[in-house]
Amino acid sequence: MKKYRNTIEFEVTGPYALFSNPVMKVGGEKTSYHIPTYEALRGIVESIYWKPTIMWIIDAVRVMNPIQTETKGIRPIAYDKSGNDLAYYTYLKNVRYQVRAHFEMNYNHPELEEDRNDNKHHNIARRMVNRGGRRDIFLGTRECQAFEEPCVFGEGESYYDTMTGEVDYGFMYHGITYPEDAILEEDKGKMTVRFWKPVMKKGGIIEFIRPEECTQKRQIRKMERKVFGKENFTGLNEFTDEEVSE
Repeated sequence: MKKYRNTIEFEVTGPYALFSNPVMKVGGEKTSYHIPTYEALRGIVESIYWKPTIMWIIDAVRVMNPIQTETKGIRPIAYDKSGNDLAYYTYLKNVRYQVRAHFEMNYNHPELEEDRNDNKHHNIARRMVNRGGRRDIFLGTRECQAFEEPCVFGEGESYYDTMTGEVDYGFMYHGITYPEDAILEEDKGKMTVRFWKPVMKKGGIIEFIRPEECTQKRQIRKMERKVFGKENFTGLNEFTDEEVSE
């Protein structure tokens, strides 16, 4: 597995996780996938450190604890009527993952060209990993709060270190490509949902394909990209030269 110069590695843990297909988020019963989705992990990385100048790529996740589920009775808000509904959600229980990710410059934002400093963003990202992230971290959904700390990907014992063969999870949701993240011309100016077929190998390791490598996808609707500038994005002046040089 290739390790990039601007790679970050961290471990995320939590009592519960809910990685569901977005189609199931409109209401009713929810059941978690057995493994984290690319989109959920990208959300975690962006909670650690986000800037529109860069684009995070999730390289791999390592499942450390045995995959267990627990079903709970939940009373979600019924938006079409007063009061609450009753639904059953199936969560993953006692989860722990190691994650490896790296970033690339996002050339969909020419207005942020002056902020394209690889060293600066990598140094800040590593500091944020050491501090547990900038924003609250969740495992798929708001009620599943998680905690993050730095690690060395591949070190430590995983429940799946002794597994033989591979586990094929079939057709699964990968993530959503928004116009500001699009690399392929066919995806620019559109909101696109991606799918793939993940495989968990020995050690509980799942290597992700890149978003533009997902051949099974569906373009949902047209969408304009967000434009950032000095007028509406104060993050351009957020860090001093002293912080950058650390």
